[in-house]
Amino acid sequence: MTLDVARPVAVLAIIQVVAWGVISLPPVIGVQMGSSLGLDLPTVLVGSSLVMVVSGLASPPLGWAYARFGARPVMMAGTLVGAAGLILLSLAHGLVGYVLAWIVLGLYGAAVLTTSAYAYLNEYLGSRAKGAIGLLMLATGLATGLFWPITATLTAQLGWRGTVALYAGLLAGLVLPLLALALPVPRTDPAPSRAVVPDGPRLGAPFWLMVAAIACSGFVTFGFEAIAITLLRTFGYTEVEAIAFASALGFLKVGGRLLDLAGGERWDGLTTAVAAACVMPLGIGILLLGHGGVGTVWLFAVLFGLASGAFAIARATMPLAFYDKAAYGTALARLALPLNLAYAASPPLLASVLAAAGPRGAVGVALGCSLAALLALLVLARLRPARHAVPAMGSGTIDRQQSVRR
Repeated sequence: MTLDVARPVAVLAIIQVVAWGVISLPPVIGVQMGSSLGLDLPTVLVGSSLVMVVSGLASPPLGWAYARFGARPVMMAGTLVGAAGLILLSLAHGLVGYVLAWIVLGLYGAAVLTTSAYAYLNEYLGSRAKGAIGLLMLATGLATGLFWPITATLTAQLGWRGTVALYAGLLAGLVLPLLALALPVPRTDPAPSRAVVPDGPRLGAPFWLMVAAIACSGFVTFGFEAIAITLLRTFGYTEVEAIAFASALGFLKVGGRLLDLAGGERWDGLTTAVAAACVMPLGIGILLLGHGGVGTVWLFAVLFGLASGAFAIARATMPLAFYDKAAYGTALARLALPLNLAYAASPPLLASVLAAAGPRGAVGVALGCSLAALLALLVLARLRPARHAVPAMGSGTIDRQQSVRR
């Protein structure tokens, strides 16, 4: 890896680990927060869903900001919003204040987490962004593993309010300076002021097929992770065994990301997405037909974990097969909305199906969604342009004289 790639990836890795870690609070300190605020645990856990929903709704308008200002200034402004949101959370004394704080943190999520980091790498590295995005995703996976024990330790010493306030200071005192001083500035402006910024109705069939594939796959991967322990217990496994199987999925997802990285520039994100979408329903189908037997559960874990890990990278990189650098940030921002909404909806919906129809019902719904994602991607692959940029958006083309040149 060359220095011009290693530096932004390393800086963004620190930023993303901290940025994700400081808002991954409810699973760790939800009981303490609920006791202090007079809220039950399910209500407290709504905070995480609010971040996803608000972040998804706020992401599409950020496409304009990426095109006009670039991802780095957007992330800097979003970091200040995040610090303010954490301060509001630390001062909350009831449901209204709690919900308001998480709405503000949802805006922070849209501007700082994941999508903006990928948009920055595309601005800075261009065609080399795919591998860098994969490396960044490996690092980001460490966020909860690092911050959950830190959060528990700090809360024991400072209380949950003190811990949240400290995290606000961490955003302002560490993340913001890293963005301002350590993250390299792209060599040219992200886009000229006259650059065409595509809007939803003009993005065309490739965009909407990506929406369908990403929403369906995201529903399955995020929802299965949320209910995995409960699902396995309904198959007759003990809690310890269910946790062991569910934990293995996390490690196998990293393996899937490494497999994609091993391909380097030999294939693009769309190729990875199609391959992962072929493997995912195979793993789910084995679980459905195997009735939860030990061998079939392990085979499911391997296939599903590798596929979901590979698809996690493909979600961010397959737009590069269709959109040039001027349009990529806008497309990525708009793709964040269906993904975040699918993330927010899938755990309660799959949990409801599990309760009403049992494990086979929940697995059957997941299988149907995974097959829908595969179908959308197969159609999308037929629309792949000869060159890795979609020339048509609406009735015209993106004028190459108005596109960004790096």
